[in-house]
Amino acid sequence: MPKLKTKSGAKKRFVLTGTGKIKRKHAFKSHILTKKSKKQKLRLTHTGLVHQTDRNSVLKQLALK
Repeated sequence: MPKLKTKSGAKKRFVLTGTGKIKRKHAFKSHILTKKSKKQKLRLTHTGLVHQTDRNSVLKQLALK
């Protein structure tokens, strides 16, 4: 079997933490910000974690599983 290549889109979007969780950024913070509340924009600024059900899919894209 040849080596698995990492999906370059996933490589840019996800980071593995020390405990094995996967960090990600929130969507909907790039444009059309005038109609969004300050509270919503603040929450979208912070990073989140990939949900457990999507974890295997992301790990495959990062060629870690």
